[in-house]
Amino acid sequence: MAEWSLSQLLGSLHSEIQGRLAIARASFAHPGTKGDATEGVWLELLQNHLPERYQATKAHVVDSNGNFSHQMDVVVFDRQYSPFIFRFNDEVIVPAESVYAVFEAKQSADAAMVKYAQEKVASVRALHRTSLPIPHAGGVYPAKALMPILGGLLTLESGWTPALGDSFEKALLADTGAGRFDVGCVAAHGHFFLDKTSGSYSFVNENKPATAFLLPCSSSAERCR
Repeated sequence: MAEWSLSQLLGSLHSEIQGRLAIARASFAHPGTKGDATEGVWLELLQNHLPERYQATKAHVVDSNGNFSHQMDVVVFDRQYSPFIFRFNDEVIVPAESVYAVFEAKQSADAAMVKYAQEKVASVRALHRTSLPIPHAGGVYPAKALMPILGGLLTLESGWTPALGDSFEKALLADTGAGRFDVGCVAAHGHFFLDKTSGSYSFVNENKPATAFLLPCSSSAERCR
């Protein structure tokens, strides 16, 4: 009987994700259809592999003052303590307090797209958020400190050469405030993350970037609890 290999399992998962993103790019001429297919690949990856208390969906985010974010391609949110979610057909509205991370999903990254995605991330972080005590069977949990909302970018490719390098970092550093990206994945090349201490980005080029991105993303959501 063949031996199990974690490396092979993760490699197969990455190959599946990269292949499906490539199929979405090659199969659909209409930009909207291609975009929906691309978002669906990333959403399914997160829905299948994040811890069960988290969900991922395309959504708007709303705050208690009635302000709405842009529509986000991927919103990772808590369902255990966030019972209010409005759904109508394919439209989903998520309360700001439940959001852990938001991502923009595209086929390829360039400077204009990075700027656009940063503006969308900023629209979520600009929302008002509250924190209240949580009643439970044994008493009441005190109000929690507001968790940071992670922002990121998910693409198949990058328009720069090299794909992950100085030009990409320059675009990312154009907004280090409300629109900043904390983590992201370019499935054909690697993943990146923001070093909060140095304020610079680290780019990791490896042969399984989709799964390399997924595992720290899952642990980051856990650390935000």
